[in-house]
Amino acid sequence: MKVLAVEDNKELASSIHDYLAGEGYICEVAYGFEDAKEKLSLFSYDCLLLDIMLPDGNGLELLRWIQQEHISSGILIISAKNALDDKVNGLEGGADDYVTKPFHLPELHARLRAIYRRKKLEGSNLVSFNEINLNTDTLEAHINNILLDITRKEFDLLLYFLVNKNRVLSRQSIAAHLWGDYTDNLANFDFVYQHVKNLRKKINAANGADYIETVYGLGYKFNSSKV
Repeated sequence: MKVLAVEDNKELASSIHDYLAGEGYICEVAYGFEDAKEKLSLFSYDCLLLDIMLPDGNGLELLRWIQQEHISSGILIISAKNALDDKVNGLEGGADDYVTKPFHLPELHARLRAIYRRKKLEGSNLVSFNEINLNTDTLEAHINNILLDITRKEFDLLLYFLVNKNRVLSRQSIAAHLWGDYTDNLANFDFVYQHVKNLRKKINAANGADYIETVYGLGYKFNSSKV
């Protein structure tokens, strides 16, 4: 999962970043309204943590802008204690859930996972396609009931392909989704090729179909029509 935390309290933002990174997620941080708008304009995120009170704007205004721009990220509002109006307005404005300060980081994590399951995985922690079965709770991948020996990045890569079946994914978008937005400035994305190659090899070893196609000059596509 790739998360953008919009939080002006740098200590809290750092705690959120470190905790989610420790759980294996990519977490970017925006400390204000304009910073968040810029990141959301340039990059895509699975989920957005949105503080209502920002130094240069209001989180609810940012939420309205997100809806206008048809940005599909799941949204978890971070609200102050007893701020009932903010919670109601946020949920009516398109947010998926809210958490009240102060909160425990494991609760924040659980709410993010629930939003991701609802938005991306149809409410389930199990993702299946033909002979492929993924469990996002245990991070296990099975091909033809054979447990694959894959890394966390390879698991996330396969999940990314399955969630985006039949869409051409550029090497740059794969890199940004799995390693963070700093990869936008890299000269090349050869490491993406190597991870895709390793994943293909492991799927093939379990007699899985080679669904992952190279789209020359662009990137890769998970072709669901392959048999």
